[in-house]
Amino acid sequence: GPAARRPFEYLIETLNDSSRKKFYNVPRLGGTKYGALPYSIRVLLEAAVRNCDGFLMKKEDVMNILDWKTKQSSVEVPFFPARVLLQDFTGIPAMVDFAAMREAVKILGGDPRRVHPARPTDLTVDHSLQIDFSKCAIQNAPNPGGGDLQKAGKLSPLRVQPKKLPCRGQTTCRGSCDSGEPGRNSGKLSSQIENTPILCPFHLQPVPEPETVLKNQEVEFGRNRERLQFFKWSSRVFKNVAVIPPGTGMAHQVNLEYLSRMVFEEDNLLFPDSVVGTDSHITMVNGLGILGWGVGGIETEAVMLGLPVSLTLPEVVGCELSGSSNPFVTSIDVVLGITKHLRQVGVAGKFVEFFGSGVSQLSIVDRTTIANMCPEYGAILSFFPVDNVTLKHLEHTGFDKAKLKSVETYLKAVKLFRHDQDNSGEPTYSQVIRIHLNSIVPSVSGPKRPQDRVAVTDMKRDFQACLNEKVGFKGFQIAAEKQKDYVCIRYEGSEYTLSHGSVVLAAVTSCTNNCNPSVMLAAGLLAKKAVDAGLHVKPYIRTSLSPGSGMVTHYLSSSGVLPYLSKLGFEIVGYGCSTCVGNTAPLPEAVLNAVKQGDLVTCGVLSGNKNFEGRLCDCVRANYLASPPLVVAYAIAGTVNIDFQTEPLGTDPTGRSIYLQDIWPSREEVHQMEEERVVLSMFKVLKEKMEMGNKRWNSLEAPDSVLFPWDLKSTYIRCPSFFDKLTKEPVALRPIENAHVLLYLGDSVTTDHISPAGSIARSSAAAKYLTNRGLTPREFNSYGARRGNDAVMTRGTFANIKLFNKFLGKPAPKTIHFPSGQTLDVFEAAELYQKDGVPLIILAGKKYGSGNSRDWAAKGPYLLGVKAVLAESYEKIHKDHLIGIGIVPLQFLPGENAESLGLSGRETFSLTFPEELSPGLTLSIKTSTGKVFSVIAAFENDVEVTLYRHGGLLNFVARKFS
Repeated sequence: GPAARRPFEYLIETLNDSSRKKFYNVPRLGGTKYGALPYSIRVLLEAAVRNCDGFLMKKEDVMNILDWKTKQSSVEVPFFPARVLLQDFTGIPAMVDFAAMREAVKILGGDPRRVHPARPTDLTVDHSLQIDFSKCAIQNAPNPGGGDLQKAGKLSPLRVQPKKLPCRGQTTCRGSCDSGEPGRNSGKLSSQIENTPILCPFHLQPVPEPETVLKNQEVEFGRNRERLQFFKWSSRVFKNVAVIPPGTGMAHQVNLEYLSRMVFEEDNLLFPDSVVGTDSHITMVNGLGILGWGVGGIETEAVMLGLPVSLTLPEVVGCELSGSSNPFVTSIDVVLGITKHLRQVGVAGKFVEFFGSGVSQLSIVDRTTIANMCPEYGAILSFFPVDNVTLKHLEHTGFDKAKLKSVETYLKAVKLFRHDQDNSGEPTYSQVIRIHLNSIVPSVSGPKRPQDRVAVTDMKRDFQACLNEKVGFKGFQIAAEKQKDYVCIRYEGSEYTLSHGSVVLAAVTSCTNNCNPSVMLAAGLLAKKAVDAGLHVKPYIRTSLSPGSGMVTHYLSSSGVLPYLSKLGFEIVGYGCSTCVGNTAPLPEAVLNAVKQGDLVTCGVLSGNKNFEGRLCDCVRANYLASPPLVVAYAIAGTVNIDFQTEPLGTDPTGRSIYLQDIWPSREEVHQMEEERVVLSMFKVLKEKMEMGNKRWNSLEAPDSVLFPWDLKSTYIRCPSFFDKLTKEPVALRPIENAHVLLYLGDSVTTDHISPAGSIARSSAAAKYLTNRGLTPREFNSYGARRGNDAVMTRGTFANIKLFNKFLGKPAPKTIHFPSGQTLDVFEAAELYQKDGVPLIILAGKKYGSGNSRDWAAKGPYLLGVKAVLAESYEKIHKDHLIGIGIVPLQFLPGENAESLGLSGRETFSLTFPEELSPGLTLSIKTSTGKVFSVIAAFENDVEVTLYRHGGLLNFVARKFS
């Protein structure tokens, strides 16, 4: 009865805020056990309780999660995320399958309008339209996505026409991903990847334009038009699909945050937000207290089809933050200090969860940065439970006030809200790491290599040591009697003295390795206080400011600090190459002569990029990397030969000494400015853009028919043939009779061997197909880009030149078609077998399907006519995919393999299925040479058996709709 179907309905209560909102009061389950669970596990538990149906989510799964303390890392549990996020074109195959499913449901006599993804699905196309092109063209708009800069400070007159640059295979975005407002760059759609130069900031010379660039940006939109139209159709006809269109011009983090619901409300029922998806930056949402991580395309599609994600109940490492941070420490120091610590401890494959009094010192931007960097220290995710800092931040992002109130009430009711003072109720963690924030010290790197770090408090002593040391990684070998030398110079009518350690170059560039713009804000606030105190930067020091992305410009302009930076000489120059190698000296003649004359070791101080092997010019012998506010501080001091704690930066007009601590902005000041001015204005701009949409997207023609009108000429999007033989009821399982072996493979065959994602080789079956459709090799694009076309992807299956097929004895994407004895491309051989109605199997060794999950690694073999894989062992995730598409994974008995059984792979194989399939069943195979042997059908549970009986997940769901 219904009670068996929903065993936990007795936990439903009404929220006590006079509304009719209901929720599962999960803490009532399990007495004291709940209070000892980490917050992230509580989220898993709530989803389990709410979705428990006795089939996909069993009561014992719920109990396993509740018993996390004893069951961690030993059981698999299902998880139903609240929503799904698809990034760019990874969303194509899933949406194509839904479009095809509508056709199938109609053919079966059902109503295609009932076909929708089971969970809200957001597609971010803003991220990087071009990233999947190998010769990707990036046009850099003068002011990508930032506010209008003309108002703030005087602008550098050196604005050249935007230059286009080839993308150097950067597939991970670091910063703003799209340039300009619509119409700002004459309607050309383009993608802004941080630090693609227009102007070299030191030489202010336009960077030459490479030949490989496609001359016409319109071509780009043309190449993408089909796929964009398909996305637009999807967002119109599927009720819970939303698209963030190209051209919102906001950094990707902001988009991800804009999509966050915090708490869902469906039919008056409240539950926590959680998300999985193909987006590489998805883990950043854990910084907001939303559980989320990245999964492959095929898992995402399964969630959209109503299935859970399966995960091993993880260990949770508690990371306790205590104390408060040192002066002169920036957000980036804190973030890198924490992530470095986590890397050393080793948290690979685990959840990390933050607690302790120090957590409230981290702003939301700090938290999302730490969470976003979790691939660098190997954790699945880094979770920051919602607390007062989160609520305050949500208020600034324009979150609805009434909704925020019920978010708070609900999270407190189910104990998902972190209180600062609450020491009694700390969860029990698998292990606890303690980090004292005051152990993180501000440091700079240099003078020659980025890995040589120097604490700021040690800088003076260290610079002296470098002067003494032999010429080498750190040393300059300046004779003791010459170390106090100085040279007087005249510059712009005034006298100055230069000595060892004098700063001659100071460049504030946006830090590409961390999207944490608050450090640029700190530099701006420091500049404001310095100007207010009457300090200035000596005019011969070459200063420059290059923000690197629209997001940073937005920070600087909306906070009002730009005029102060430019007053100190830090003017905005192009979004530029901070890693340039100078050929022309950017320094004034007087300085160059003085350096030569006195053989001085002068310094450049830069923020931003790790790589400064490109010495800025021969005359600057010491280069230090420092945080943006420290670059400004050293520029004001005019030397690195200074101890900031005891020596003043300079004097104010009355002659009073001003020390760095007098003008250093506190973390509270920076956070307050960030939240109250920047975050507020950023989300206001984004909301406006989202509501208006952009001209380009709005004017894009797209159908709104119930069924997608497939374009038969399209080489990107085709209706796949997964549903071709679909019947209303599952048919009895047919035996596999006289199957030939398509490929005989060894151990560790990866998903990349099975379905390569890279470029399409000219001699391949996919290339022949595209050539026949009138495309030139330049237009082939990659397999990854053509995931929406099953004809290309099927031809690309096993098209990896590194594939080692034992029939051939050498690596090649080919096999033998036994009836004719010819050696052919795998696809051509499979096609011949299919013409004659011959079923196919694959023989393999251990760990078949290892490597990352790839949606076509199961779909491709299925469309080639493969009915079964027979291997010694499988990568679990790939085995699940095979079952999900309708291929049976068979396993040799322990200790047996093709060799030990004397199989050559040239024989044919037959097997029959019993009426009743059950997990772990043993089947018997008979070969044409008369051999009979037993194999295990590797189904692990009833769900897998059910899916296989239906011929895979897609058929299973299509039947539910019809």
